Amino acid sequence: MYSVTREITFCYGHRLLDYDGKCRHLHGHNGRAVITLAATRLDELGMVVDFSRLKHVVGGWIDEALDHKMLLQRDDPVLPYLLEQGEPVYVLDVNPTAENIARLIFDYAAQQGFPVVEVKLWETETCYASYGPRQ
Repeated sequence: MYSVTREITFCYGHRLLDYDGKCRHLHGHNGRAVITLAATRLDELGMVVDFSRLKHVVGGWIDEALDHKMLLQRDDPVLPYLLEQGEPVYVLDVNPTAENIARLIFDYAAQQGFPVVEVKLWETETCYASYGPRQ
């Protein structure tokens, strides 16, 4: 099995609803998405996927959809106010935890046809969450 990994950095804000801790307040992170792709065979150039294609497609989507956005759950009471103020927001159906953001990126990469096997989302220098299907 061959694998390649690309890191994509972006800044985002969020808060966790129904959470009893500091993360219940609006705050931000310098996130680092670590995207791993795998294949049993290489393409005609000897690659799993060209790193630049992964950066262009998935990195481009992260830049457009998530970078410098407030990631909020659809029923967050602050959402209508931020939208009214014209603030950049990305709305999720689930709490915007690191686990759910990792899955969001995984699902997007998979929908674009990438052979993604895992996405890690580093929220801080010492904490990350990952998502990948069970083998």
